[in-house]
Amino acid sequence: MNDHDKEDSFLGDIQNYYTTSIESHGISAKGVDWNESEGQISRYKQLLKVTEGTECFSILDYGCGYGALVSILEGLNINFNYHGLDISPLMIQAAISSYSEHKNIKFEETSDISIASDFIVASGVFNVKLGSSEKPWKKYIDNTLNSFNEYSNKGFAFNCLSSYSDPAKRASKLYYADPLELFDLCKKKYSDNVSLIHNYGLYEFTILVNK
Repeated sequence: MNDHDKEDSFLGDIQNYYTTSIESHGISAKGVDWNESEGQISRYKQLLKVTEGTECFSILDYGCGYGALVSILEGLNINFNYHGLDISPLMIQAAISSYSEHKNIKFEETSDISIASDFIVASGVFNVKLGSSEKPWKKYIDNTLNSFNEYSNKGFAFNCLSSYSDPAKRASKLYYADPLELFDLCKKKYSDNVSLIHNYGLYEFTILVNK
């Protein structure tokens, strides 16, 4: 099995995982596998720091779930066009049912980015590896970040569970990334203007790449 086939295989498993999650918990933080809504909101606020100083922009939400980021964007004094991508058909259905009348908001069931945006953000998409081994998962992260860089005009941001998390509390289905390794990768490969945020009370980190 080549790398592309491996990626398709574990993305199919992840699609089923999140579809089952929203079936069980509905449109909620638990529906996208977060423990509570406060943490979900905190994560998005960290990611949106990549847009600071820009009051009008297009944004791609990669792994958008049911579109929780939209309500946060609507609470800010900005003009935005939003495009949400997710591989779970049930997530996309839920998102469309909530925001179908908004002309500046679009959802699409896919993992492939095809249209450039000013900014790309991704929350939690690198966390749930399920049965995948580390090498193909790291390759998936690398390929996805390359795509973020290619299709973002002004910058991108993503978060990961941290390898500094207590080993005794880790779950085998989750991936805990090395924040220094990913900071170094982004700094050397994508931009001189990279920020690492690891101080917002969760066992994870956020990386901002501004161009």
